Amino acid sequence: MPKNDPWFESIGADTALSHSELRTLQEDGFVVTCGPVPTADLTGLSRAYDSAVLQADPADVKEGSTTTRVQDFANRGPEFDGLYLHAQLLGACCKIIKEPFRLSSVLARTLNPGKVPKRLHIDFPNDDAGWPMVGFIFMIDTFRPENGATCFLPGSQGMTTAPDSFDGVVPACGPAGSMLIYNGSVWHEHGPNLTDSPRRSIQGALIRRTEKPAIDWQTRMRPETLSRLSPLAMYLLGL
Repeated sequence: MPKNDPWFESIGADTALSHSELRTLQEDGFVVTCGPVPTADLTGLSRAYDSAVLQADPADVKEGSTTTRVQDFANRGPEFDGLYLHAQLLGACCKIIKEPFRLSSVLARTLNPGKVPKRLHIDFPNDDAGWPMVGFIFMIDTFRPENGATCFLPGSQGMTTAPDSFDGVVPACGPAGSMLIYNGSVWHEHGPNLTDSPRRSIQGALIRRTEKPAIDWQTRMRPETLSRLSPLAMYLLGL
């Protein structure tokens, strides 16, 4: 990958994260910051989320033991376009990945009520070149300890041995509309949802531009999506 990538240089000119937020992300491996959606628009986004999930092609839906996932929220509607373009998120990628990056995935994930986690995991192990991935979780609902807020083991990025318990984990809580940004190599997992309600989020991953994305955007993009995408979005999608 050429080092003289104009988009990467432009994005990296301003991290958008505060000094304290960036330090927390670098040291603990995660940080909760403000999201890109105005408070007045959150109710509409919540409705759009539910509608998109209900209308999704069954091939895009995965029912796990604790969560329901719906792939490809880059194509679900204009309400979701700004999530992976969030300035704080892209600035974090410049500081953590430290080289040109791309969008690998963006999906809906609903933690079902009454479900408990199994074990901590990482999304993408680090290597000799550094950190290959930054993940994000946009909170459609408020994240609280009792509804299974994602839990992190602070400072565990780079640990090669899986923790055998949840000792020392910290729930990443925030009001609806917050964005959780994390190093893909930090150990984490959702907490137990002790409530009677699902806990909804949109999550995604940005990876080194040299890595293969989880979604083949070239074959997935709909004409109506392509017609509204910004040049920056096209770059991140590799289009």
